[in-house]
Amino acid sequence: MILVLCTGNSCRSHMAEGILQKALGPGFEVASAGSNPAGYVHPLAIKALGEIGIDISSHSSKHLDTFLDRDVETVITVCGNADQACPTFPGQANRHHYPFDDPAHAEGDEEQQMAVFRRVRDEILAVFTAYADGRLDQR
Repeated sequence: MILVLCTGNSCRSHMAEGILQKALGPGFEVASAGSNPAGYVHPLAIKALGEIGIDISSHSSKHLDTFLDRDVETVITVCGNADQACPTFPGQANRHHYPFDDPAHAEGDEEQQMAVFRRVRDEILAVFTAYADGRLDQR
């Protein structure tokens, strides 16, 4: 399993999970969690991924402790707080850190906020597509 972590598990980690799962395909299990989960997936994160054909509307916000008894091969943190709070998981062989701005803190009206969500989505898309390409090349 590849586990993507951030603090709130409401935006960045869910966008990364959705993008990475689509890029890797069904042969990989990808999940996301947070060190202090918000309890919801941000509606603008759902909208931003929907714009590129990825549906994360069924995702839920989870605590990273949910995965402590799972065989997690790779942990990827997408914010500094999660990187510092990240425990070691059973079976963990790899750890990566790719920090992204938190779009949940975007200000302005919905369109201004969406511009931030799109920018962060596109940054995550570039990084996680490249990561997936590398993983698939190793097969």
